[in-house]
Amino acid sequence: MNFSIIQPGRILFGRGTATQTPALACGLGPRGLVVHGASTDRAGWLLTALNALGAEVMALPCAAEPDLAALQAALDVARPHAPDWVVGIGGGAAIDLAKAVAALLPAPGTPLDHLEVVGRGLPLIAPPLPLIALPTTAGTGAEVTRNAVIGLPEHGRKVSLRDERMIARVAIVDPALTDGCPRPVTLASGMDALAQVIEPWVSCRATPYTDALTAGAAGPGLAALVRLMQGEDAAARDAMAWCSLSGGLALANGGLGAVHGLAGVIGGMTGAPHGVICGTLLGPVLAMNRDRTQGAVRARIEDTCAAIAGVLGGSIIEAPHTLAEWARGAGLPSLRTMGLNPADHRKTAEAALTASSTKGNPVVLSAAELESVLALG
Repeated sequence: MNFSIIQPGRILFGRGTATQTPALACGLGPRGLVVHGASTDRAGWLLTALNALGAEVMALPCAAEPDLAALQAALDVARPHAPDWVVGIGGGAAIDLAKAVAALLPAPGTPLDHLEVVGRGLPLIAPPLPLIALPTTAGTGAEVTRNAVIGLPEHGRKVSLRDERMIARVAIVDPALTDGCPRPVTLASGMDALAQVIEPWVSCRATPYTDALTAGAAGPGLAALVRLMQGEDAAARDAMAWCSLSGGLALANGGLGAVHGLAGVIGGMTGAPHGVICGTLLGPVLAMNRDRTQGAVRARIEDTCAAIAGVLGGSIIEAPHTLAEWARGAGLPSLRTMGLNPADHRKTAEAALTASSTKGNPVVLSAAELESVLALG
């Protein structure tokens, strides 16, 4: 048995932990960069606190999931400021941009030197700047992963900037930062979190460490998401934040699967939000994997289906379909509504076969099988 564990040097979890951020950041140096969402609504308190401590702070908004042009623009703006550290506060997009900027500010050359698939995929020459990550949604787990996803619209792909040194110096998961998150964002990010505890649990790359994080995680995560679709619930926010953190640590140390393999391709083609795509695909992929596996992996899938049925009702055999129907009823659109033309299913499936996430799927699926998954989405 051989495996390694990579995670932030320090993880703070719980309500109120975000208040430690200003002191932790200022301990890294006087000059900082705060990457936040499209507005400062959830980051204003942090900027005020940092300024009160005398930090020289530049605020950088992330209006959407970052693409290469946005990344280059962020680097151009941030480089003259010469920050000592970076804080990413927001959803997965803002934290991904923060990770990428922290990684590339000290690096010579261009982002394409280091991006996978369409770039040269070279390792970073210089260590990234210290990063503190604070999620304001419960879904991506980006605060504890070692990559940043960057879109390349001209190639119709999303690819990763990846290096073990990109892991955050400190990850602060304060569920209070997610309170009042809009319902559609809660649904999409929550379904992403659910996918990220289910896929590593059944992945061919699972380890004892990832098992410890994901065993039994699907039921409580789904139950919390169901409660949040009915109304604001602090305890459910806490449970979703833990589900998201667990999934982020699991995917960083194990494998994902066909849900994320397809989602990366579809996101690049359509621009649809990542969590929305993952949520729409989770049920159909789970059903396909159950049909194609046996033995211990099949038992893990059945265990997951039993957890879904325990929350949503219905039979275990129908659980993947029940989950898909519940997600659709809660507000997730179809793949076609997102902009994926059925005529593009074949090339989407073929592109997904080469995705790194797909290689973690518990069983090798053919392009035809992935097409049948897309038809159900």
